[in-house]
Amino acid sequence: MLWRTILRQLITRRPKTFASAVIIIAITAGGWYISQNNWNDTYNALQQTQPGTYKIVRYVDGDTIAVDMEGVVETVRFIGIDTPETHKPNTPVQCYGPAAAAFTKNLIKNAGGRVRLQADPTNTNRDRYDRLLRYVYLPDGTLVNQQAVRQGYAFYYPYFPFTKKQQFADAQAQAIRESVGLWAACTPTKTDRGGYTMEQAD
Repeated sequence: MLWRTILRQLITRRPKTFASAVIIIAITAGGWYISQNNWNDTYNALQQTQPGTYKIVRYVDGDTIAVDMEGVVETVRFIGIDTPETHKPNTPVQCYGPAAAAFTKNLIKNAGGRVRLQADPTNTNRDRYDRLLRYVYLPDGTLVNQQAVRQGYAFYYPYFPFTKKQQFADAQAQAIRESVGLWAACTPTKTDRGGYTMEQAD
């Protein structure tokens, strides 16, 4: 490298010149290190406050979260998926329900605890419980809904229209083929409308 060549030339000259060169190199290297650290800190800060993303207030279960939308807490139901129940009234905790809840929580928390939300033009804005219906994205673009299906923590939910139906169906087919997640640990029951239910705890 160029700086090594310069250093060799300085060594063959006077000691004072050599000492000055060492000091300059040290200062330059230190400045680069500080700049790099400042850049990393700035990048991390931007990830935490990225425009269009929302901070998680509460993780409800595997397919539902609550977010802070400009001071208003909104409950968000993930479009196109259904995870085993953990605390539905009059319903026992279902097989893989706690695992699905932990998966969603860890995936989002590890990405900074913020998400970007997107509605679907063919779906309704809210469900009958007044929850927002949304695709949930991490800051890096990962679609949490699809990841939950692909890794066997959620069922593809075919009962309502949404534009990513085929994408989610393909993700579930692959999870079944590979026998991952609930497809290995549980016994889902296929319905006559193309979906699956799991009413009993394992």
